[in-house]
Amino acid sequence: WKRKRPAGLGVALAAAGEAAGGGRGRVGLCVLCGLPAAGKSTLARGLCRRLPQRPGWACALLGYDQLLPPEACGPPHPGAEPAGPSPLLSRWKQSRRELLQCLESVVRALLTGEPPAAPAAATARPTWERVLACCRGQGLLPPAGSRPGAPGPLYLILDDNFYYRSMRHEVFRLARTYSLSFCQIFLECPLECCLQRNRLRSHPLPDQTIRLMARKIEMPDVKKNAWERNSLILKSSNCTEENEQIINLLATALENPVKQMEEDTEQKEADRAACAASTVHQADQGCRHMVSQAMKDARDKNLLPSELKSLAQELNTLKARFLEDLRQGNHVENPICTQNQYSDPATSVISSFQHEAANVVNKYILK
Repeated sequence: WKRKRPAGLGVALAAAGEAAGGGRGRVGLCVLCGLPAAGKSTLARGLCRRLPQRPGWACALLGYDQLLPPEACGPPHPGAEPAGPSPLLSRWKQSRRELLQCLESVVRALLTGEPPAAPAAATARPTWERVLACCRGQGLLPPAGSRPGAPGPLYLILDDNFYYRSMRHEVFRLARTYSLSFCQIFLECPLECCLQRNRLRSHPLPDQTIRLMARKIEMPDVKKNAWERNSLILKSSNCTEENEQIINLLATALENPVKQMEEDTEQKEADRAACAASTVHQADQGCRHMVSQAMKDARDKNLLPSELKSLAQELNTLKARFLEDLRQGNHVENPICTQNQYSDPATSVISSFQHEAANVVNKYILK
């Protein structure tokens, strides 16, 4: 799944498909997420009725419960994944990966107007047959030998729990690869309400599974993750396909497909943040060591307890100032470090702190 593809692949495929008279120019992926029995499937069916009422729009519903094998519709113990692999867990992950590959084949077919190609893996064949039947049953893909229909905007509604952010990010990566539109709708529903609704189903999940999922579920975080900006978090109690917020979200996302550069910029920002955090951590560790050594030297000089306390406070205040300057990018490089061609900020801060800390200690020792 992590194969690298050239930037703008989706644009090129869509242009080629439209030129040939068979591809769709705009395709969007809408991820519905939330706890089981939160109302996602009801909303999805409503959207599939509402969206085709907009001129030229089409919509298709891909429900993971119907497309995945039973053991892959939800892990037996959400949150147990870090404890180590198990055959059932491995099969669950593999099934979801295969479904994403099937979805990619459908997307390519929609963009190019060419017949969809089955994934190479033999294990994906049953899932592929279910995906084909689902798409053809909704008129999304024509029978073999014929070409797709109208080239207007199309939304694929993906109905699943998607309780881990990483699950949704896999769909976003697919949208980014082919320059598709992407958005998320998270349905909030009280846990007890979900449990009650679930018990009324013909094939209910165990209460424990839903409770575990409720503890592990990760809501969209627009402030933290730029890729989640086209997201809505709605109360399921008053969420229907008539909700204008939903329609506006879908329209906005459709007009602003994901660009290849967006993820590159996001990754660079994340890398810079991680680098800055690492630099501050290194400087903090180095300064802490300096403070400890300075306090040891002061005790060896038989300073009074009150003097030791005052010295410790002054050194820690100095350290905090240096680290805050480093966080804000306001630190001044130590001339000695510059002469020695030190290039990393952490080394420069530690050296500067050592110099000023020595002056502070000398005030107490040499008075």
